[in-house]
Amino acid sequence: MNVGHNAERLDLLRRLRRLNNVARLLDTALRVPGTNIRFGADSLMGLLPVVGDLSGAIVGLAIINEGRKMGLPPNKLAKMLANVGVDTAVGSVPLLGDAFDVYFKSHKRNVGIILDHFAVDPADLVDPNRRS
Repeated sequence: MNVGHNAERLDLLRRLRRLNNVARLLDTALRVPGTNIRFGADSLMGLLPVVGDLSGAIVGLAIINEGRKMGLPPNKLAKMLANVGVDTAVGSVPLLGDAFDVYFKSHKRNVGIILDHFAVDPADLVDPNRRS
């Protein structure tokens, strides 16, 4: 097996792991006790009018930019941009937007698009050095 190929694969997995961790923090880091409902910092930031939704959009754009740097094609980048746009637009509606943020999870959707593009299983992103 090619050593250069292994190094590239490890770098790809490292980058994808970082993106997945950011998406997890923003979309699913917390769970409502006694339920399967998960939410993250994006939902909490959305409680702050304007600033919160824009903050989530900025992070979403950073994820898209990373996908661009990794070589995603324009059609996938457009789909990711649409996800962030919908999340930001609907998320800015008081109360309805906050509930929408809990269920839409645009950051996880976008990382999923990147993972699918590179045919990477989310289980491959588990850090072998991380202790449970």
